[in-house]
Amino acid sequence: MSASTVTSVPAAVQCSHPQGRVTAARQSSLQGPRRSTTVIGQAAKPPRLRLTRRGRIVLIGMPLVLLAAILLSLAGLLNSPAKAADTASGLAVTPAVSVTVQPGESLWAIAGAVDPGRDPRDVIADIVQLNDLEGGRVMPGQQLFVPSK
Repeated sequence: MSASTVTSVPAAVQCSHPQGRVTAARQSSLQGPRRSTTVIGQAAKPPRLRLTRRGRIVLIGMPLVLLAAILLSLAGLLNSPAKAADTASGLAVTPAVSVTVQPGESLWAIAGAVDPGRDPRDVIADIVQLNDLEGGRVMPGQQLFVPSK
């Protein structure tokens, strides 16, 4: 008889899995969750916060976008060329005449009679704006301010 040496093999390696041995990660998951031990009187440390790439983009990018929007709005407000006039003498009053609407008369007919050299659509737009008309409807006997030449 020959002498043979017997060594003990861990139970995880002795498994009869068709692909061979069980890995260490699999073995630890088979053992169940690990329990942390804390010393009485000491608080456990919270896990360290990790930001993903998307989280960094949101954390840094969103305030930058808001800042850019505010700066562009302020730049547009300060550089706005929308001024009526620099002085009161630069303001001009639109000369207008008062016209009474006759039965059967429309804004188109009034615009053609007042300024035949201009496009009637432009004159109608001026009449609607001067009189604050809704829908461009007029009634017989209504007083309208019509821009004159």
